[in-house]
Amino acid sequence: MKKILLAGGAGYIGTELTKRLMKLDYDITVLDDLWFENNLDPKVKLIKKDIFQITHKELIGFDVIIFLAGVSNDPMAEFSPSENFIQNAACPAYFSYECKRAGVKRFIYASSCSVYGYTIDELYDESSPTTCTYPYGISKLQGENGVLQLADDQFSVISLRQGTVCGYSDRMRFDLVVNTMFKNAFLHNEITVNNPSIWRPIFHIQDACTAYIRAIQAPDNISGIFNVASDNYTLGQIGDIVSVEMSKLTNKDIKVHINDVKDFRNYKVSIQHAKLTLGFTPIFTVKDIVNDLYKKCSSFSNFEDEKYYNIKVFKKLGKI
Repeated sequence: MKKILLAGGAGYIGTELTKRLMKLDYDITVLDDLWFENNLDPKVKLIKKDIFQITHKELIGFDVIIFLAGVSNDPMAEFSPSENFIQNAACPAYFSYECKRAGVKRFIYASSCSVYGYTIDELYDESSPTTCTYPYGISKLQGENGVLQLADDQFSVISLRQGTVCGYSDRMRFDLVVNTMFKNAFLHNEITVNNPSIWRPIFHIQDACTAYIRAIQAPDNISGIFNVASDNYTLGQIGDIVSVEMSKLTNKDIKVHINDVKDFRNYKVSIQHAKLTLGFTPIFTVKDIVNDLYKKCSSFSNFEDEKYYNIKVFKKLGKI
């Protein structure tokens, strides 16, 4: 049985990934400073500690480390660029170094398609230019470079460049594009689309969990960068899908309000490399995200609760 540590495993993705890994009977430990509280199964072994306080001695015996920690979106990065570069660039570099010292066999890094920046009508693969000029995308690329340079025959490093992860998690967020549109449709019978022509690779959270599982199970000699997403959509397409689905589910007329707001992110990506090398095949759609969230409506006591918005939690923590 593989022994797996999820650094940042109490977050949005980690909470759901932990459940999936437990069903597969892996030996799971979560390392997390609990910025966003603890929504994990009580059976999960939890180390409540800052990653920078962990040394290689505490990592001996783990087969796989999954790095999900750090600053998770542009608003957080722009609120505190210094903390962003510490958590997203320095932290994974340090932690992967300690993991290698401990004899860990595989390090899986949660990167982001944000590294591609703004592209024009091109389908980007892993060899395409990384031109992001904003703190979040820059820091994710620096973190990726920091961990990948450690890869060798004894230390496999897989970097998953994720699309925008959306969908239901026990550590819920409503600051992600599909989730936000769902919330506004549910509460206000209206969706706002800031720029309908902008492209985004959307990643259903359960497809994201599957990508990590495929990375865990990949042959030991596999290292490298992999784009992972469920599919590419324009924001206009997403708005239409959410509107149609929520109109059906609520028996109300869900309107779509179009703005013309400039955006510094525009990219669509190819996931062919992950399909062919990792065996990753996504199976969920934006429609599935909407239906899953609607089924869980009763679990959201207050859609505007600060705990659902990472930037609000981040500000309360005093991370400047």
